[in-house]
Amino acid sequence: MEHAAVAPARPPETTRGSGASKFRKHASGYLFLLPAAVLFILFLWVPIVKGIVFSFENVDFVKGNSFVGLDNFRTVFDDPEVGVSVKNTLYYMGLCLVIGFWVPILFAVIISEIRRFQGFVRISAYLPNVIPLVVLYGLWRWIYDPVGPINAALQWLGLHQVLFMTDTKWSMASLVIMETWQQFGSAMLIYLAAVLSVPKDWYEAAEIDGAGIWARIRHITLPSIKNLIGLLLILQLIATSQGYQSQLAMLDGGPMNATMTYGLKIVKYAFTQQNYGVASAMGVLMFLVLSFLAVIQFRMNNREDR
Repeated sequence: MEHAAVAPARPPETTRGSGASKFRKHASGYLFLLPAAVLFILFLWVPIVKGIVFSFENVDFVKGNSFVGLDNFRTVFDDPEVGVSVKNTLYYMGLCLVIGFWVPILFAVIISEIRRFQGFVRISAYLPNVIPLVVLYGLWRWIYDPVGPINAALQWLGLHQVLFMTDTKWSMASLVIMETWQQFGSAMLIYLAAVLSVPKDWYEAAEIDGAGIWARIRHITLPSIKNLIGLLLILQLIATSQGYQSQLAMLDGGPMNATMTYGLKIVKYAFTQQNYGVASAMGVLMFLVLSFLAVIQFRMNNREDR
């Protein structure tokens, strides 16, 4: 019995040859990515590495840097204002969660239930986000002024005047309210997109079963976006832990260091005292904490993708 001729097996391509062919195939794409990669390395990783190196040095741009070991970190831990700034930062992060975190969720749910003029309401809610910061700070200085509209309304109602900018009990909360008003629009659009992506059949079935609006929100809307809520919670913690801009522009850390956050203390060390070594040491400590939060965010992203 004759056997059919079998063609000789084609030798498999080597890993090196396969990799080279793939590189040639996607070479044009890599060229488009190259400028972004260069900028990413140049303006992100190079400063990070230099900051770590500076944290172990006495930085002097005239005489040259000198190695000081852990002295900069000892200065950080021995400075009582650093401890105050950590407490203020944690207080600021807590206020942002209590006052500001639920606002975009609430607006997203409300707007999703609106049947008419939904586009107009979306634009109106997002408009504060496009106000320039110089205008924003000037506007809220006037609003918080002892003779501004809020205190004028309080006096008209027969209530006591509130010193938002000079009272240590109100200063940080005042900044959080201002930032919440200005920034909640962008997070609201993200939540709104998630809410609108929930299948309408679920809501229709719930309405048929007699579920009211609060029951639909509690049992359908919030469970459907819980992963997104957790993700944006981590992102907000990362963002607020670095907060310093409004504290610097509005009150410069006052009154009596009540708004001196950790990020603002780094700025003070670097650009007021020109002690870049200690500022870099503080930055390294913050980098370690934010890296931990970034790991949590990464794991939550993976869990959401599954």
